[in-house]
Amino acid sequence: MYAIVKGWVNRYFGQEEVVLLVLLLLVALVVLATLGGVLAPVLAALVIAFLMQGMVQRLESWKVPHWLSVSIACLVLVGIIAALLFVVLPIIWRQAVRLFAELPNMIASGKDLLALLPEQYPRLITAQQIDEIFNTVGSELGGIGQTLLTFSLANLPILAAALIYLVVVPILVFFFLKDSKQLLRWCASFLPHQRPMLRQIWYEMNDQVANYVRGKVIEIAIVGVVSYVAFLLLGVNYALLLAAAVGLSVLIPYIGAAVVTIPVAMIGLFQWGWSSEFFWLMFAYGMIQLLDGNVLVPVLFSEAVNLHPVAIILAVLVFGGIWGFWGVFFAIPLATLAKAILNAWPTSEHQAEWAREAAVSADSDA
Repeated sequence: MYAIVKGWVNRYFGQEEVVLLVLLLLVALVVLATLGGVLAPVLAALVIAFLMQGMVQRLESWKVPHWLSVSIACLVLVGIIAALLFVVLPIIWRQAVRLFAELPNMIASGKDLLALLPEQYPRLITAQQIDEIFNTVGSELGGIGQTLLTFSLANLPILAAALIYLVVVPILVFFFLKDSKQLLRWCASFLPHQRPMLRQIWYEMNDQVANYVRGKVIEIAIVGVVSYVAFLLLGVNYALLLAAAVGLSVLIPYIGAAVVTIPVAMIGLFQWGWSSEFFWLMFAYGMIQLLDGNVLVPVLFSEAVNLHPVAIILAVLVFGGIWGFWGVFFAIPLATLAKAILNAWPTSEHQAEWAREAAVSADSDA
């Protein structure tokens, strides 16, 4: 038994590079688990730098100097943040407050509609069960309101920190974009000179993560804007609030679209009842989801992330449960990283290929 275990360990963990990779992953997990809150602005700046790198590269392809390309990208970032803070978020906040104020009326209307079910289907549901359901919903809404009040009073330091992040994050993004090559060289200086496995994982992940992050933000923007225009044309109440929810729902593949369907349907039903306007709303929402999944996603991602739907859902559940919003946002890149590590893990074929690459590199250095 000892010989079997020893042989397995030597086969899969016998290389220095493998041990280094395991140590890097463990250190990253420990740092995120213990210092994730402290490093939040740094992580956010890295994500945004990934987003803005494409703009910088495009400007440089037009013969714009590097420093000017970075400055233009950062000015665009500041403009987007200002528009979100002073235009979009106030409207969403007002609509959310108005929706919360109308929730009791919506619940009462829903109760009146469901009260007809015991008469038609007495064996499936009773009036007492409906009363219990709505009593539970009412108590939960009261708890949510109390939680919001407590949050607003007890988390003022967090709001102050958020204001500080609004200053720190753009500065970090500027330096990440300006000195990206120097930072990468500095990080690589701590690694072995011959690192074929790490190089393979880096090449496989670099383009995929960058394309995924940029594509996901573009997808959120397009789906949100199209949903807002459709809801405005249909005259839906809380159009911007619902459009923001629909746009953000694409962060969670498959699950997000199903969850957001509930508030869209509830608001449409409360506004129009079982009318043609309600069915037009659901038709438009269904078409947006259909075009997103079958047209927009293939165009933006071009099968760059080749993962089975079951793997995607599991990644969302696991990483979202561990790291919350950022876990959900990076669930697919993290799953792709796991796949890249498994693909690059040393086997006899990999070791032979890496030996040939090392020999060629040694000959070229000589």
